[in-house]
Amino acid sequence: MVSGLTDLSIEVPLGIPEKNIESLCNIDFCAGCPLKQRNYQLRAEYGYWKKQHERACEREAELEKQNKELKARIRYLTHHLYGRKTEKNNKSSDKDKKITEDKKKKKQGHQPGSSQHPRRDHDNLPAISETYDLDEDQKICSCCGLPFEKLPGTEDSTIIEIEVKAYRRIIRKKKYKRTCNCKEVPGIITASGPPKLLHKTRIGISIWTLILLDKYHFQIPMHRILQQLSVHGLSIPQGTIGDGLKRLKNIFDPVYDAIVKKNLSALWWQGDETRWQVMEFPPGKLSHRWYLWVFITEETVVYIMDPTRATTVIKGHFGKNVNGILLVDRYSAYKSFAKNETDLILAFCWAHVRRDFLDVAKKYPDLEEWAMEWKEAIGNLFHLNKMRLVYPVNEEGFEERNSNLKKAVREFKRKYEEEQQNPKLHIECKKVFKSLENHWEGLTIFIEHPYIPMDNSESERKMRGPVVGRKNYYGSGRIWSAHFTAKLFSIFQTLNKWNINLYDWLVDYLTACAQNKGTPPTDITSFLPWNTTTSGTKNESRTIRNNNK
Repeated sequence: MVSGLTDLSIEVPLGIPEKNIESLCNIDFCAGCPLKQRNYQLRAEYGYWKKQHERACEREAELEKQNKELKARIRYLTHHLYGRKTEKNNKSSDKDKKITEDKKKKKQGHQPGSSQHPRRDHDNLPAISETYDLDEDQKICSCCGLPFEKLPGTEDSTIIEIEVKAYRRIIRKKKYKRTCNCKEVPGIITASGPPKLLHKTRIGISIWTLILLDKYHFQIPMHRILQQLSVHGLSIPQGTIGDGLKRLKNIFDPVYDAIVKKNLSALWWQGDETRWQVMEFPPGKLSHRWYLWVFITEETVVYIMDPTRATTVIKGHFGKNVNGILLVDRYSAYKSFAKNETDLILAFCWAHVRRDFLDVAKKYPDLEEWAMEWKEAIGNLFHLNKMRLVYPVNEEGFEERNSNLKKAVREFKRKYEEEQQNPKLHIECKKVFKSLENHWEGLTIFIEHPYIPMDNSESERKMRGPVVGRKNYYGSGRIWSAHFTAKLFSIFQTLNKWNINLYDWLVDYLTACAQNKGTPPTDITSFLPWNTTTSGTKNESRTIRNNNK
């Protein structure tokens, strides 16, 4: 028993070392001693507060982690909102700085020794000749008054002009009255006028062509199109145009269906999707958010409008037993669809992997150097792939550069797997490497299939126009309008792939529909882009197609 320690209200001083507390608690007191009870009490309190301290440290560590993640998120969103839109590195190399300095030394305009740009040929435009002569008092010498002698020929030059004007076509159909008593012949016979696209409307084909192109190709809002027409003296109510577009909603179906059929016959596709606004609620949907999907081949572009972003859209387009390669981003709907399709191979986009490293650099400045190194490694893969595609497959130059690409891909994989084993690796870096590991098989499809691009940037570029339209006129007002929009997007982008003049094609097709009493022509073969032969310029395609008719 320790003498002198009889006060039960004894307090342990703050800051006493832990080993001293344990030695104090381990003192052997006599049975029934009050200090022994106090000893048990201190032991219990020591364990309790030790556990509380551990929990507080854990909470502090978790809050510190959340704080870093939130700061990283703030930096990322701030950069996304206010920063540069390009994904190029801000830190330019010494080589880039030298090139920039050399450019600053150069004068503006054409540089000595560089090739001239060819002058544009406008001979396809109709010509209107204008002749200018001297005034009568200018045809004589101002000194002696003798007349000037006229030289043969003229000094010619060309000025390009464009004139947009609205005018009325006054249609006068002559009438005839029969002079016989034949009952089979009507009493009054009237000449048939020009074909009209829509019955009982005064809007001609040229106006419909302008409206369809401006709205669904150049993404101009309808009210702005009508304001532009009003500048030229033509005032059209917006309701009239809306009603007319609704009457035209099925007129392009045969062409769209043919493009979809051609799209499904390809060996590989690119896919992407983006949101779209539809202001009408279908059954079972309580939001305006729809989705615009796109599936691209080397010959066609197909847009699909759907209220969901689910796998059912992909199934609805491809159907069952699809065979080929689908190049997409890492969205889960494509993976879910590919699980049930044994003959479908998913290829993933390297640009999205590159973006993962750039996002890490934006969120965590201390990891920027690490991310830029991996970004350069991915850029090297793009470069090597581009170099091998200079040669046709199976040629000597292709095989050599293909071997260099495979070696670089193996080194890339070895390096990230080795770095992935580092226990001190940042959590964000681990996430990027984990995504690489999960998608590696799809990321390397392009090696054995050189015709497959390394990224799905083309499908994203095809979404750029619709995104501009979404911002300009906020999507579609009705469900029929949304589907009509997808059809025209598909037709116009497919025509662009075949280098066909949109205006000429649209005039020809709408004229054929007008001749068929406002319905699609019976035979659309000559209007399908792959049946239209072009000789290098868009303006010649219309004449060639008309000759094929």
